[in-house]
Amino acid sequence: MHWLYLGMAVIFEILVAISAGKAAGFTRIGWTTSTLIAGAIATYFLSLAMLTFDVGVGYAIWTSVAGVGIVILGALFFGQRLNWGKFFGIALVIGGVVGLRLSGAA
Repeated sequence: MHWLYLGMAVIFEILVAISAGKAAGFTRIGWTTSTLIAGAIATYFLSLAMLTFDVGVGYAIWTSVAGVGIVILGALFFGQRLNWGKFFGIALVIGGVVGLRLSGAA
């Protein structure tokens, strides 16, 4: 169940990043509200996952997977460009997450 909680935290963290980008410095109330609500929900699910995960490992996986998701969604939906350097960075992040998982954390 802790992986489901962590997955939900990742999804809502991605929503935080997208909403914050659209909030225009918190001048657009709808996107600002979305940012704050998604952030609260992400934190809630992360706290549930942290009941099982080591804090450092769970947090590292959460931020890393969300970061990769944001980069990919930015390329797919917001016209942001992916280059070999970004692909290499994504591969390193994925390798780090796999390494953390193989370390026996949760």
